[in-house]
Amino acid sequence: MQFVSTRGGQPVALEQAIMAGTAPDGGLYVPTELPTFKAGELPVNAPINEFAARLLQPFFAGSALAAELDSICTEAFNFPAPLRGVQNAPDALSVLELFHGPTAAFKDFGARFLATTMSRIIQRRAPQPDAAPATIVFAPSGDTGGAVAAACHRQPGTRVVVLFPDGRVSPRQQHQLTCWGDNIISLAVKGEFDDCQRIAKELFADPDISARFNLCSANSINVGRLLPQSVYYAKTSTDLQHERGEGGRYIVPTGNLGNAFACAWAKSMGLPVEELVLATNANTTIPEYLDSGEWTPRSSIATLASAMDVGNPSNMERLRNLWGEAAELRSRVRAFSVTDAQIRAQIVAEFERQGIAWCPHTATGFQVYRQQLDDADRRGRHWIVVATAHAAKFDEIVEPLIGEQVAVPDELAKLLEWPAQFETIEADAAQVVARL
Repeated sequence: MQFVSTRGGQPVALEQAIMAGTAPDGGLYVPTELPTFKAGELPVNAPINEFAARLLQPFFAGSALAAELDSICTEAFNFPAPLRGVQNAPDALSVLELFHGPTAAFKDFGARFLATTMSRIIQRRAPQPDAAPATIVFAPSGDTGGAVAAACHRQPGTRVVVLFPDGRVSPRQQHQLTCWGDNIISLAVKGEFDDCQRIAKELFADPDISARFNLCSANSINVGRLLPQSVYYAKTSTDLQHERGEGGRYIVPTGNLGNAFACAWAKSMGLPVEELVLATNANTTIPEYLDSGEWTPRSSIATLASAMDVGNPSNMERLRNLWGEAAELRSRVRAFSVTDAQIRAQIVAEFERQGIAWCPHTATGFQVYRQQLDDADRRGRHWIVVATAHAAKFDEIVEPLIGEQVAVPDELAKLLEWPAQFETIEADAAQVVARL
C-alpha cells in the first residue's frame, strides 16, 4: 500500500511516510485507499497483537516490513486494552481502559508501535559515513512525550527531541518527559502547545534542516501512530458486534484529534463503530467548527485536561480529507465541550458512583455521557467512554477532589524515581537547531 499527502502529490511507500512524518507540501499522509473488512474477516476475542497483525496487514502490503508485521505487533501490543462495564450506569455503559501500558496512557500503543517500526526501518538502511542518527522531533500534548521517550529510550541509531510547553503539563507528566537522558533531549518551550507544534512543523518544512539532522516525527500527525490506535476501536467494536449484535458507540476525549481520527478510520474500514462523539475541554475549535462551518483555529487555553489543550488540531485536516467539511461531518461525528468546573464535578461524581478515580481527560468523556447526551441517545444503547490516562498522572488535581491518594501503577512509580533532565528555550526553532 502507498500513502499520499492530504494535499495531493506523489504517493510514497509506508516506510517513507513513517520516517518523514509529514509530507513535503505540509500535508499529512493518508493511505491512497483504505482497506475495508466484512463481517467475519477479523478474529473475534483474539489477543490484541494477533488482531492488530490481521487488521494492519493491508497497510503493510508491498512493504519490506510486511514479513515482520507479526513480530512488530507482538512487541508493541504486549499489554491489554480491557473493556469494563460501569456500575450504577442508567443504561449500558463501558469504559475502554487504554492506560495499562508502561507510561499509563493510551499513547503507549502508538508510541511503541512507531518506535518498533522505525527501529526496523533504520536497521535496514545501509549505514552512511558520518550520517546523523534518525532524529525524532515531536511536540507532545501531554502523555505523548513520556510514551515516545519510553519506547525510544536507548534505541540504537535514534535520538529524540521532546518539545513541551513550560509549565503547561502536570508535574508527573513533565517528569515522564524529562527523566530519560541518554538519547532523549527534553526541551521546555516558553509558550504553549501550539508554539511547540509550530516549531516542529518549521523544522520539518525546512529541507536543509530536515536532511541535515535526518528528522522524523512521532506526533499524532505520523501515520505510524494512527495505525495502531485504530486497532483497539476495531477490536472492541468487532467483539461487541459478535457478543451483543451491535458495535461500539465511542465518546473520545480529544485535543489534537489523533485518537479520535483513528476511531474514524476504523469506522471507514467497515468496522462496526456505530457512533463517534468527541469530548473536548474549553478549547472549543472543533465543536464550533461543526456548529458554524467556519474553521477558526486559535491559541490554546490551559485547562485541567492539559493533554487536550489544542487550539489548532492538526488531524482535522485528515478528518476533513476523509469525511468532508462541516456539513458532511455533522452526519458522522458530534462534539461537546466541557469546562474545568464540569471536569472537577465529574471526577467527584464518578468517584461517588463507581469508587474509581478517573483522570481529567476521561472525566470529560463521562461528563458528555452523563450530562450532554440526551435520554434518547442513551436509552437502549451501549456507550463506551474512552479512558485515556491513569488518574495517578494527575494526582495534584484528582486527590484533593476525592479526598484520597490514588495508587500509582508499578511502571509509573519506577519512572518517578529517576532524576529529571531538561533545558528551557524560547519558542524559536533556531534554538532547537542550535541544540542539535
